[in-house]
Amino acid sequence: MSMPTEHNGYGALDLNPYKVHSRREIASLLRAIHEQRQLVRVLMDGIGEASMTTLLEVDEAGDSVIFDVPPDDGVAAHLMRSHNVSFETMLDNIRIVFFATTISTCVHANLPALSMPLPTSLIRLQRREFYRVATPLAAPVRCTIQVMDEESGQPIIFPLQNVSGGGIAILDERRLLDATIGRNYKDCQVFLPGSTVIITTVEIRNLQEIVLDNGKVLNRLGCVFLGLPKPMLAVIQRYITKLEREQNARANGLR
Repeated sequence: MSMPTEHNGYGALDLNPYKVHSRREIASLLRAIHEQRQLVRVLMDGIGEASMTTLLEVDEAGDSVIFDVPPDDGVAAHLMRSHNVSFETMLDNIRIVFFATTISTCVHANLPALSMPLPTSLIRLQRREFYRVATPLAAPVRCTIQVMDEESGQPIIFPLQNVSGGGIAILDERRLLDATIGRNYKDCQVFLPGSTVIITTVEIRNLQEIVLDNGKVLNRLGCVFLGLPKPMLAVIQRYITKLEREQNARANGLR
C-alpha cells in the first residue's frame, strides 16, 4: 500500500523523528483522541476546505478506526474515492496527524459511519515545532510569485497572513493565482525583515475565501514549503522566535 503525501503544512521538514510506528502506541493515542472527544480535521485531494469529524471507535484487534460521517454528503462521497486523506487533531497540546489511503462505509451503533485501517504510522508534533505566527501590519512580510502581472509585466507580490517553519498563508486580494489544491509555484521569494530573502517552491494545500467588511472577497491560500534548505528553515525559525518575543513583550507592557 502506498503512503499518502505527507505535506499538509509540514512539507519541507523531516517528519521521521516525529513518527510513531508502534501499533500499540498508535492505538493508544487514537483511543485518547476518541475518549477526549477531540474534533478531527479531515483534508483530502481535490477539496480545499477541510471537514470535521470525530472518532467513534478504535479497534486494534480488528485493524480499524471508525469515525463519524461528515455532515456534507458530497464530502463523504469524495472521502471514499480519495486515496490521500489526512486527519489532524490536538491531544494535550500536541498535534496528531495520520493518513489513510482507503475509506469505506460501515455501521456503528446502528448509525452510518466510515472506517479506515489502523494507521501504520502516526505523526506527533509539539505545537512550537510548527508554530504559525501572524505577520505584523507595521512590517508586513511579502512573497513574490513567478506569475506575471498583465499590467506591469512583473512577477506579482502578495502579502502573507502568517508564516511557519512548514509554510505560509498568502492573501490573494485580486484572486490572480490558480488556487487548485496541489498546484506548485517554483522560485517564490519570501521577503523577511532585514533584507533576508527565502527562495523556495510552495504548494497550495487549502483555499479559504474571506469576505471583508466592504463586501470584497479575497482568497487565503494555505501553502507548504517544498524542498526548503535547512539554512533557510533556520532563518524562518529565528524570525518566528523574534516575532514571538516582541509579541510577548507588548503583551507584558514592556514595549
